[in-house]
Amino acid sequence: MNAMTQTAAKTGTALASIVFAALVGATVIFFAGHAQSATLHDAAHDMRHATGFPCH
Repeated sequence: MNAMTQTAAKTGTALASIVFAALVGATVIFFAGHAQSATLHDAAHDMRHATGFPCH
């Protein structure tokens, strides 16, 4: 394996990790932001306002 192949493999792995983390984060924000459950809404309410996510 040459240096260029190793660099490409590391870049691909890093990109996949970033995309996965972004998708997980977006999913959590989506479900917490659009939850109808009062308990979940209240638990996430302050964090949504702190991150600028509108909920009202």
